[in-house]
Amino acid sequence: MPSSGLSLLQRFLPGPGRSPPALAPAGAALYVVGDIHGRADLLKALLRKIALDAIRLESGSARELIFLGDYVDRGPDSKGVFDLILSTGAERAFWSTTLIKGNHEQAMLQFLDDPEIWPTWSQFGARETLTSYGVAPPGQFSAPEDWARASRELNRALPADHRALLQSLQLTAERGDYLCVHAGVRPGAPLEAQTEQDLLWIREDFLRSEKRLSKVIVHGHTPTEAAYLGPHRIGLDTGAYATGLLTAVKLKGAERTLLQVRAGD
Repeated sequence: MPSSGLSLLQRFLPGPGRSPPALAPAGAALYVVGDIHGRADLLKALLRKIALDAIRLESGSARELIFLGDYVDRGPDSKGVFDLILSTGAERAFWSTTLIKGNHEQAMLQFLDDPEIWPTWSQFGARETLTSYGVAPPGQFSAPEDWARASRELNRALPADHRALLQSLQLTAERGDYLCVHAGVRPGAPLEAQTEQDLLWIREDFLRSEKRLSKVIVHGHTPTEAAYLGPHRIGLDTGAYATGLLTAVKLKGAERTLLQVRAGD
């Protein structure tokens, strides 16, 4: 994308006066997908809906899918989610794909190298992820040797393209007047000062901040009953694993359009 001529610091400091509408890059349609959490069934339906919308775009429009992270855990089919994302990403003639890292992928990557994280990861959906790869999860009162056994088995069961996908996840994607991240940003800090911890985990400090940034932050991580489309942030985590509602937003020019699927529809 062409540079605006402003430094990163200037672009992330609050600006004076009323902000103009945020714009997606000219000639592009961005489809940003919220937290999936193992719901391959919902992702398949949402990708179909997005494709039907994207095929109606005017000739020459660039199409990009941006996933906000938390592909794994909680829901029943984390492996199926990665399979779908990989097959979708292979359709390069139709659209490009960008994958953001979530805190759940951070935990999964760490477990592959360090089984000692199991007591932490097991508290937010790891058992479902292991099961989807055919690995028996350690029991509730398991010992470190059980964690090590599960880590070894997951390393063996994980397809090479899944491992490569996990290792290639990025922390941010800046597109026009939008910045896509998993959790949010530290208010008042320029992009180069943001830490991975904040980008993957921040909640209340970001959500409650009244500080206006010169980028609209598009994020997931904090589930809400409905998607949030505000002037300074867009929240897309609608708790798919529990609610059966998976959400994306289409950003084109100054337009914002929600695309959603619900289990049973």
